[in-house]
Amino acid sequence: MVLTFDPFREFDRLAGQMMSGSAAGLAMPMDLYRSGEHFVLHCDLAGVDPGSVQIDVDRRVLTIRAERSARTDDDVQWLRRERPTGTFERRITLGDGLDLDKIAATWQDGVLTLTIPVAEAAKPRRIAITTSDRRETTDQPEVVEGTSSPALTKS
Repeated sequence: MVLTFDPFREFDRLAGQMMSGSAAGLAMPMDLYRSGEHFVLHCDLAGVDPGSVQIDVDRRVLTIRAERSARTDDDVQWLRRERPTGTFERRITLGDGLDLDKIAATWQDGVLTLTIPVAEAAKPRRIAITTSDRRETTDQPEVVEGTSSPALTKS
């Protein structure tokens, strides 16, 4: 039986306990970006069973919870154990203007991808102008000579 002395083992254990609140972030790193009319979130969850992942939305708070099980072989003597095990959780507060009912989740190669669409009400849109004879027009407003900005004209 070979015993290895690691003078930093106890320090690592204590540091891990002190930073337990941020350990989930280390165990579940993520990227978040906007692509067109969607926000895309990628979480790295290598070694996690996709069946253990739970995604909830409650009052604009998105919660991702996952569990990585520890290896339980009796005949294993660990020399180094750096991959965290247990339950990990990330909470993200979502802003207004997102369609929370249409969030889609996919899993590929240990990466969880969430696609969060922008709500229709939050998208830019053009407002049609109705004239006094009830016709809709999509023309730009008339520019009055001598001014550099559109002006409204009386009809």
